[in-house]
Amino acid sequence: MPVDEIMVFSGNAVPELSKEICDYLDVPLGDATVSQFSDGEIKVQLNENVRGADVFLLNSTAPPVNRNLMELLILIDAAKRASARRITAVIPYYGYGRQDRKDKPRVAVTAKLVANLITAAGADRVLAMDLHVGQIPAFFDIPVDHLFAAPVLVDYFKEQNLDNLSVVAPDTGGVTRARAFAKRLDADLVIIDKRRPSPNGAGVMNVVGDVRGRHALIVDDMVDTAGTLVTAAQALLDQGATVVSASCTHPILSGSAAQKVVTSPLRELVVCNTIPIDDSKKGGKIKVLSVARLLGEAIRRIHNEDSVSSLFV
Repeated sequence: MPVDEIMVFSGNAVPELSKEICDYLDVPLGDATVSQFSDGEIKVQLNENVRGADVFLLNSTAPPVNRNLMELLILIDAAKRASARRITAVIPYYGYGRQDRKDKPRVAVTAKLVANLITAAGADRVLAMDLHVGQIPAFFDIPVDHLFAAPVLVDYFKEQNLDNLSVVAPDTGGVTRARAFAKRLDADLVIIDKRRPSPNGAGVMNVVGDVRGRHALIVDDMVDTAGTLVTAAQALLDQGATVVSASCTHPILSGSAAQKVVTSPLRELVVCNTIPIDDSKKGGKIKVLSVARLLGEAIRRIHNEDSVSSLFV
């Protein structure tokens, strides 16, 4: 099937990213009505014929998380009922991924629940980026292509020609990600031993590695309240780092997080556009990079039955 037969539709979470992806693919963004009834229920109608088509449905579970998740599920249902040949849910940011295991009594595993919902809605496969933990693809009973924003972020920092660079994992769970960055940037690896007394709260206990006189780059998959990030930056400076920068794929930046970043000792926070950022938060210390080409190329390869993993070789 030629590339011009790809059909891409978008929810309301990432309209700019969706347009960029369609520009890369040189296909029009599909005409869909994604609105609400007066009581808040989501209403979806695909205004084009998708019978027999290879359909890609784009939506991040960005804030407001529940509404955007429901938009995605209903888009999938609409495409399924309209006889699409194949439906791929393209989820730049997969929400509910932080509850990925039963680590306490009587807690939910929402990462698995959302996987079940997407599958039950009728998706044939999923394309996601920088999932919070590596086991999430195993929660699905359909194929999952897991992309990484590392090529986009690493290329940016390579262009900066940073000297005496140390890549920092903000916790033990991020060591694999930080190690990959460190290898590609030819940098040292440092790990922060973190204790989390409560959800969305963290206290830095120890810096494992020497950052004296070095430029420390904190690498994470998301920044939510920015509490961990700011505390980690100060801990690194206290240990002798001369400069601290940070990067993440998903800039949730809830509440006053953006202001925390602005007033923090960080030189800059480099993020991706998997979650839209208000214009008021852009600029200054927060720099936004686009992952549209990466997602667009992955969509093209899925459509043409080519390798997606070779993007990261």
